[in-house]
Amino acid sequence: MSPQVDSSSSPSSSESSKSDSPLKNANESDTKVPQVGQVYSVKRLDGEWWSAEVLETRVNEARSKSVEYFVHFEGLDKRLDEWIDIERFDLSKGELPKHSKIELEISSDLSERKLTRHQKRKNEITNNVQLINDLDPTTAILEKEHEELTKVKYIDKIQFGKYEIDTWYFSPYPDEFGKQSKLFICEYCLKYMKLELSYRYHLSECVARRPPGKEIYRKGSLSVFEVDGKDFKLYCQCLCLLAKLFLDHKTLYFDVVPFVFYVLTEVDKVGCHVVGYFSKEKDSSDNNNLACILTLPPYQRKGYGKFLISFSYQLTKIEGVCGSPEKPLSDLGKLSYRSYWAWIILNILKEASGMLSIKDISKMTSFTQNDIIETLSSLNMVKYWKGQHIICVTKKAIEEHLKLIENKKPLIEVDPDYLIWEPPKKQIKHSKK
Repeated sequence: MSPQVDSSSSPSSSESSKSDSPLKNANESDTKVPQVGQVYSVKRLDGEWWSAEVLETRVNEARSKSVEYFVHFEGLDKRLDEWIDIERFDLSKGELPKHSKIELEISSDLSERKLTRHQKRKNEITNNVQLINDLDPTTAILEKEHEELTKVKYIDKIQFGKYEIDTWYFSPYPDEFGKQSKLFICEYCLKYMKLELSYRYHLSECVARRPPGKEIYRKGSLSVFEVDGKDFKLYCQCLCLLAKLFLDHKTLYFDVVPFVFYVLTEVDKVGCHVVGYFSKEKDSSDNNNLACILTLPPYQRKGYGKFLISFSYQLTKIEGVCGSPEKPLSDLGKLSYRSYWAWIILNILKEASGMLSIKDISKMTSFTQNDIIETLSSLNMVKYWKGQHIICVTKKAIEEHLKLIENKKPLIEVDPDYLIWEPPKKQIKHSKK
């Protein structure tokens, strides 16, 4: 089902780790070399030494068959795992203390927050445990197996259009592609290739200049396409594989038929360049209006994430229902949604001439009442009185909160006048029940 472009085989990391010969080629046979499962002192790219566990080894064919080691820096975000050369090891130091206070800017959350890497990893571990504990036993077992299978990231970079992008996480591309250190991906049809030569040839032959499906929004240089997972299965599978390189917990790869994908693009004279997307279940029993959302790294910090969130609610308004993103949300998802909900709700309260109830705000925004209550609770603007939640807020408090989240407001507005979309008839029928 996946596009097969090259027939040449890729190096097997499992075979590399089992064979002694590559290591002996890179080092003298009597010289100590890093071993899988052991912890060593490793020099990070920022020059600091850190304790890191070796998870896998491989022979990099593109670098004169040099041996590389995939390491996880203890106490740090999984996204920072990387393949390194033996020169980055100090085999004489052994394991370093685990209480380093080095502080780094974590760019993954698209904010200016700074956290110690140890605390960042501690939060991630705690959240992962909480997420797994919230699942039923069977799903929890599968989630743990998935975490074990995806701990080694083989693809370091992708070429996507004019961008060479560093990847963040493992993605289950077919073995002969998934074990490559770099993949070449067509930004129009999303076909993936191992060799740059094949990639260049494909670009000269590929006629696609936009996502498949129906264009439902176009304003200025922004365009959104609706792509049905049933009608364009291969494209949607490739989109999910691409997204998994930058998403840790989502496991949707091949079961795309029950979903619709809304692909945001930047349009120029060459074509429509994929910026990001969100997926949505065709028939959600929980009225989820968004299943998965991603903005590709080159386009982050430009307001596209909140644009996609806002777009999902515009569709929900047309359906005549209230919707919410699929739970549980990641930490970054919670931050994005909470700031979006807060900005919209506070502005409604600011402009209101009289008293508004939570139900009134829900009708105006298509936010669920639970999401509104949780958002207002986080701002200390709601009280529970006589069996119901009451909004308690002054105009001064609203102004103060708006100033605090000024830098979190949506940068790009969705203009409903440029949205041409009708929901499926069965969804209209469902929403009236």
